[in-house]
Amino acid sequence: MAEIRVFPLSCTVQNYTWGKVGLASEVAKLLASSDPLVHIQPDQPYAELWMGAHPRGDAIIRDNRIPQKTLGQWIADNPACLGAKVKDTFQGHLPFLFKVLSVNTALSIQAHPNKELAAKLHAQFPEHYPDANHKPEMAIALTPFEGLCGFRPVAEIVSFLQMAEGKDTSGSNGDLLLRLHSQYPGDIGCFTIYFLNLVRLEPGEAMFLGANEPHAYLHGDCVECMACSDNTVRAGLTPKFIDVLTLCEMLNYTPAPSSSKIFPAAQSQLDPNVYLYDPPVPDFAIMRIEIPSSIKLYLLSAVDSASILLVIQGAAVGTSTAAASEIPLCQGSVLFISANESVSLQLSSPDGMLLFRACCLL
Repeated sequence: MAEIRVFPLSCTVQNYTWGKVGLASEVAKLLASSDPLVHIQPDQPYAELWMGAHPRGDAIIRDNRIPQKTLGQWIADNPACLGAKVKDTFQGHLPFLFKVLSVNTALSIQAHPNKELAAKLHAQFPEHYPDANHKPEMAIALTPFEGLCGFRPVAEIVSFLQMAEGKDTSGSNGDLLLRLHSQYPGDIGCFTIYFLNLVRLEPGEAMFLGANEPHAYLHGDCVECMACSDNTVRAGLTPKFIDVLTLCEMLNYTPAPSSSKIFPAAQSQLDPNVYLYDPPVPDFAIMRIEIPSSIKLYLLSAVDSASILLVIQGAAVGTSTAAASEIPLCQGSVLFISANESVSLQLSSPDGMLLFRACCLL
């Protein structure tokens, strides 16, 4: 039998308390649609879907012809699947972790260290910084999405401080302050809304969070991709370990307007259905693929990198010589595609498809 190099995955769900509850969560909707045996608890938060080979959420392979049970095990035994450049650059590991987030209450104010600082923090405080890798990340909105990102222009900060000391606070994000204070009573982090940019994303818009960029997700659903790391330096809006000294030393304090925090997607010249988000780091890139209803047969092109495909909307049957059988795809399906393999999609939904594909473009 031919070696199977394209296969579906069953992915880890994280039920963090800040997640959206029940079927209000995009994570829960994707889970329920992709697996009819899953029962969504109406009072439980469904915060994150992890698609990758991270030790705390290694995806299960849904193909009983493959002897390895998890994606991490399979990649360890078949490192060529990563693509030659990716395999050599990242020592045989999948360099990214792909996620869906459904945010109901604010996540902690945080930043991620660069590689040099990550190695130092991991050596000194491994209980708080579990690996030596950096953690750049990108969020692409699935629903209207709200977050804090980077320091505001100084004039905006001064204006806020001047207005807040007077009687009229109508233009001072009072509703947001009260909302954060209701989620984290007495937490000084609530006041960061006057120093950090409030960024609102519409579906398809993205923000990129490089090393040392202060940020916090506040509300909404997004697709997220990051370097495969767990390193977070926190400063507020959290009951977790706070490391203010490290954060203040590492932060990028360069002020910039909120509009500059929206990361543009480039429409592919080879395929007008593909929009590429290619951040200034080697670890990952994301493609948004919008297939209109007029197209019934679509080819997912081969790339020189392992990739993970997520179906947000629509249905199709996938075929590939590397799959050795047909793969039914629906909302919430996740597919691993080895480097240099293409997949043909026979669309069966009347409204076309919306897909996201994470890969590594070296």
